[in-house]
Amino acid sequence: MYVISILLATLITIPLVLKIIFPYFWKDVFYAVELLRISVTFFSRRRRKPSFFVLDRFLEQAAAHPDRLFIVSENEHYSYRDSDKRSNKIANALLKSHSEYKPGDTVALFMGNQPAFLFTWLALAKLGSPVALLNYNIRSKSLLHCFNCCNATVLIAAAELKEAVEDVLPSLREQGVNVYLMSNESDSAGIESLSDKVEEASDSSPPRSLRSRITLKSPAVYIYTSGTTGLPKAAVVNQNRLLTALSVLSCNGVTHGDVIYVNLPLYHTAGFVIGFIGSIETGSTIVLKRKFSASQFWDDCRKYDITVVQYIGEVLRYLCNTPKKENDKDHKVRLAIGNGVRAEVWREFLSRFGSIEVREFYASTEGNVGFVNYTAKIGAVGRVNFLHRKLFPYTLIKYDTQRDEPVRDARGLCIESPRGETGLLVSKITDVAPFVGYAKNEQQTEKKRLRDVLKKGDLYFNSGDLLRIDEDNFIHFQDRVGDTFRWKGENVATTEVADILNIVDWVKEASVYGVQVPGHEGRIGMAALTVKEGILFNGRKMYHHVVSYLPSYARPRFIRIQNAVEVTGTFKQMKGKLVKEGFNPDLIQDPLYILDDQEKSYAPLTDQIYSSVASGSMKL
Repeated sequence: MYVISILLATLITIPLVLKIIFPYFWKDVFYAVELLRISVTFFSRRRRKPSFFVLDRFLEQAAAHPDRLFIVSENEHYSYRDSDKRSNKIANALLKSHSEYKPGDTVALFMGNQPAFLFTWLALAKLGSPVALLNYNIRSKSLLHCFNCCNATVLIAAAELKEAVEDVLPSLREQGVNVYLMSNESDSAGIESLSDKVEEASDSSPPRSLRSRITLKSPAVYIYTSGTTGLPKAAVVNQNRLLTALSVLSCNGVTHGDVIYVNLPLYHTAGFVIGFIGSIETGSTIVLKRKFSASQFWDDCRKYDITVVQYIGEVLRYLCNTPKKENDKDHKVRLAIGNGVRAEVWREFLSRFGSIEVREFYASTEGNVGFVNYTAKIGAVGRVNFLHRKLFPYTLIKYDTQRDEPVRDARGLCIESPRGETGLLVSKITDVAPFVGYAKNEQQTEKKRLRDVLKKGDLYFNSGDLLRIDEDNFIHFQDRVGDTFRWKGENVATTEVADILNIVDWVKEASVYGVQVPGHEGRIGMAALTVKEGILFNGRKMYHHVVSYLPSYARPRFIRIQNAVEVTGTFKQMKGKLVKEGFNPDLIQDPLYILDDQEKSYAPLTDQIYSSVASGSMKL
């Protein structure tokens, strides 16, 4: 009896001791178990015959839960059965049209966040067609560039985008492209209406044989990079990668009882892969919003009983910047999943809107590795986990920001970054973690391949991102390779400097970047700021703030005041134009300031001061 008591006491004590000595032990274990579950499911699906794709998972859900609500959009409600039949009608309408469309042809989808987007993608999946997800904000040359990236032979556009389509129609007609408009009629030669044909079409399932030639290596969708510099690139997401993405919500505890708020654009990875594809796996309900609105966000959450929300970039900051209300914590949201939230915004978000679990993650559209912060550690994008690293081998290597290349040793191999130091994230390219690349852009694809990393002949994916692993095994995003700059022999991470500037209570948003100065090596720091309404920029207060928090080499030497920081459709800051314009008053209409150590302030940047800097007579 005594021995049994000792054993019971030991069994009770061990978990407590582990939690004290290794506070994240059980979370690490649970995450490893979840990884095993996901891996078993994934590999069992890969072995199924005939081949199993994301579409098949949707069909399973529609068969098992036909009456469950799938899509809500304003006053429209569609069950899984409704969505299945609606997509069948679109597929059959395309098959019966008098065009030259053939199952398997690549189709470009030019549409905003509306149920027809989701139905059309499902329809095209049933016909075995890869789909290019075009950004509905692009026009003219950019629109043609994106369309031509993926060899599409068909364009399906929303009715409200008719003018944008007509603008490029001559070029499309020259290429023999079939153009459809989601409308009941079309008065433009060369554009066929589709909605009227859909209404008349059968809702029976198209034959499975139409997609019989599709394999796991076949392209499923083309998702375009944000194009913060230059024209966008079309990342190829194959069927295998999309099948992997099914687990993105389920691994974060999302179930069929959850209601997902999708207000990020469906043409982007966040809205399409996480919101749409992730919901197919869990059998959840999607509440689809035309576009993100900070002022309507929480009202929508209350109206539709939202339990899971998405964010990206500065979305949580925008929510925190809205006027405070007494009912800020009156909602059912329990989980926020996304990437790009800064630590101080994270804290403010939780303080203001209640005990919402924030699942920050790291991933890229074309990348072959990702992390998720399953511990809710503020400021981290993930955590080193033994099993995860075995499945997806990755490491951080030393990177020379001046030469813009990895540091190599005498043998020509890369050097791993020590724990606690910033390094370039690279991930081994394997069958489990492939890198497909960009459509019709072998040059950019090859730039992402890194060879001879840890041994001769190996092949890794170059993420282009600088990360840091701290002493407690938490992974922190530092910066993009192009954003980090070198000044006075020191590396400066723009996100860290922006975090410091954003602490100032009257700063609404900060974008930090490096600009070249004649006669100087490297790039010097500059910040584009927007200030809160009704407040003027205070150069003296800003000076004392940056001197208190930043070393001399990291202090922005120039400040530009803007009405708004320009961002992409997914709220990533667009710095390319800012870097190009530099601090030249002749090119910039916005107010400019220069750090003045003598006056202990940021003083207006005059033409005379600019000439002194440009000529080298003023030392920086």
